[in-house]
Amino acid sequence: MSLPLTRRQLLRLGAGGCAAGWLASDFARPLGAAPNSALSSEYGVRFTDVAPEAGLTDTVYYGSSEQVKYIVEANGCGVAFYDFDNDGWLDIFVPNGSRLEGFPQGQSPTNRLYKNNRDGTFTDVTKEAGLARSGWANSVCIGDFDNDGNDDLFVTYWGQNVLYRNNGDGTFTDVTTDAGLGNFPDRWNAGATFIDYDRDGYLDLFVSNYVEVDLAKLPLPGQGNNCEWKGVPVFCGPRGMQGTKNYLYRNNRDGTFTDVSEEAGIHNPSGYYGMTAIVTDVDENSWPDIYVACDSTPSILYRNNGDGTFTDIAVESGVAYSEDGREQAGMGLATGDYNGDRNLDIVKTLFADEMPALYQNRGNGTFADMSVAAGLHEVVEHIQWGAGLVDFDNDSWPDLFYSVGNLFPRVERFNPRYPYRGPRFLFRNMRDGTFSNVTAQCGPGLAATHSSRGCAFGDFDNDGDMDILVMNMNEPPSLIRADVATGHHWLKVKLIGVESNRTAIGARVDVTAGVRSQSQEVHSQSSYYSVNDLRLHFGLGDRDQADILTIRWPNGKRETLRNVAADHLVFVEEGKGIVKAVEFGSA
Repeated sequence: MSLPLTRRQLLRLGAGGCAAGWLASDFARPLGAAPNSALSSEYGVRFTDVAPEAGLTDTVYYGSSEQVKYIVEANGCGVAFYDFDNDGWLDIFVPNGSRLEGFPQGQSPTNRLYKNNRDGTFTDVTKEAGLARSGWANSVCIGDFDNDGNDDLFVTYWGQNVLYRNNGDGTFTDVTTDAGLGNFPDRWNAGATFIDYDRDGYLDLFVSNYVEVDLAKLPLPGQGNNCEWKGVPVFCGPRGMQGTKNYLYRNNRDGTFTDVSEEAGIHNPSGYYGMTAIVTDVDENSWPDIYVACDSTPSILYRNNGDGTFTDIAVESGVAYSEDGREQAGMGLATGDYNGDRNLDIVKTLFADEMPALYQNRGNGTFADMSVAAGLHEVVEHIQWGAGLVDFDNDSWPDLFYSVGNLFPRVERFNPRYPYRGPRFLFRNMRDGTFSNVTAQCGPGLAATHSSRGCAFGDFDNDGDMDILVMNMNEPPSLIRADVATGHHWLKVKLIGVESNRTAIGARVDVTAGVRSQSQEVHSQSSYYSVNDLRLHFGLGDRDQADILTIRWPNGKRETLRNVAADHLVFVEEGKGIVKAVEFGSA
């Protein structure tokens, strides 16, 4: 189908546009979809920021909140829902940044690990766990690199990255140097993800890099090329700055890694501004691929060739540029099957004056940009960051959430159209290929304005719905509890690899309930520099069971389960089926 207007043409006409008459009518209704008229006018979910009473009160410092002089102050960091102690309750890891002028001795901000007390509150256990560290942290990824049953933690920095081995007793050990990942203090490391690219059962590690930066050589705001936005002097870059290379480290199965970037083809392309990285099997050949959102350069889609090498196929797949051939400022990434065709689609968040890119998976290794057709053009004044395709109301259709925040605190004084802070946006899946902005219906947790960056999704209170953790610039994080009044059923699936990597990174789960089928993958990183609950969550609507649950493990083997009861968390061990089922409230 050829679209009457491109996203660029529509934006020139204005967000309302004349396209409203054709957006929904040009698409066949997805399998199992109810007509729009059958949907309740109310979304049925209320969101409340409970961070203060939960004990998440420590500020995440990241640059100046008044005048950002250099690009290193602006991009912020991700967050993670992370059950580090394997007690079945999500804990929280929040990285931290710094300020160029520094802090008084002994007062530098640190990363924070908050233990879930199972009563809606958290306790800061950072020091006891051995995770106190200061610096310009960027992203988080999680995976059990040594297959000992404890998920480990990797944090990227503008500076030296850190690999923490989870000791399984509530403490961590910095094994960066011993693992062969040290001695690179000058890189601006950005996105990262564990990936078993060679399917040997051990997690390898991919790290994207952003730009080469030397503050001593950077001009001040307004004093060089690419140092002005909307007529206002702003920090310089990334355009005009030197791009970098990405890196792939093979797991040697002995606690160490080897840099295989060159022979694997990861250095090609180079000179790009890499950001969030996500593992997803775009061609469904059971070999994990890597998609990298890039800022102001083409995004990269590394196809896994199955022989230890990768090839960038982003251009031919339709995910490198905008639909009209422009480079985009890619920030965050999410995957999910938004239209019910059993193909995993991709969302990429972008800069102001753009809507999020919604790439519909055609099922043949190529994607179509459906952002305009899906109705995402309504909001374009904000820079988007973290994102997720998440079924908050448990109706079996994933909705779209994204966080926003401008890079330039001073611009709104001169141009109020581009506020520094914004709400959190939620677009309801209308089951016909379109989304509807329901942000205003959903309570103060979404309406409150912040300049946010990374966000993560998970059920921190084990009540069967999906909550949200959000990083806010120079504020404490937000912990946004969802309260669902729809009465819909749900199912959570936690995978345990045996032949595959223990965390099952790269596995895919398909759930069929009635005529509806859903698909999700297990990710080590997604959203913007963040980590979601590793327990995959499926809303089931009015169905009281999943009729068929199919797992494709990271090694390509498949396993099928039938008649799985709803409203449970099921643990599936590779080759053994369901080894444990937990009904929340009775755990």
